[in-house]
Amino acid sequence: MFIGIIGATGNIGQKVVTEALSRGHQVTAFTRDLARVTATHPRLTWAELDIFDSAAVAAQLPGLDVLISGYQPGSAARDFADTVAKSIADPGTHVTVGNSLLQALHTHPRTRLIVIGGAGSLEYEPGRVLADNDDRLHPLLESIGLPKEYAAAVRGARDGLDVLRTSNRLWTYLSPAEQIGPGERTGRYRVGTDQPVVDADGRSRISYDDAAVALLDEIEIPRFIQRRFTIGY
Repeated sequence: MFIGIIGATGNIGQKVVTEALSRGHQVTAFTRDLARVTATHPRLTWAELDIFDSAAVAAQLPGLDVLISGYQPGSAARDFADTVAKSIADPGTHVTVGNSLLQALHTHPRTRLIVIGGAGSLEYEPGRVLADNDDRLHPLLESIGLPKEYAAAVRGARDGLDVLRTSNRLWTYLSPAEQIGPGERTGRYRVGTDQPVVDADGRSRISYDDAAVALLDEIEIPRFIQRRFTIGY
């Protein structure tokens, strides 16, 4: 398949590039700064892209089977604190990006869009979303090293999902586990829909590598068209 990856130099994006190439796919990796690119591969092409420019996104769609967006403000892989600060300062950015991507897809409705989002839009019980409950959200943020002010960004990501839900395009939204970070590639994970997948200790967690495995599995065998899914161990 021909796969485009926005945010290809990010923590998850790098793993998605590696996983896609290992499975024999052709990858176009998009970045805001080609000067920082170091990875090379015969089936990997790099290109600059402004995700806020829907016409520029549309111009990259011909020939792509799937476009993955791992967009985050800043670059968490290089400067995590900067990404956190920018996410808090502009929580509406996910809505803006969602609208830009959907507008681009109007010209290429057969291209599938997969957005790597957040876990804050998951339900802690049926019909009740984590992003709407600061008493639950703030302790969770602090447990993973984020300030309580990041709740605004969590709600912004939830709003970005809601933008997709109003669309009839071929979108899929991945909410990774609540705790996601470096770790081994086990190739094993469990899938959920609107509530976190937790392990025997009650933790919702996944490695970047296994998140990439789950994403490529969904690309190769689609199960969640116009739906959100989540993963965990």
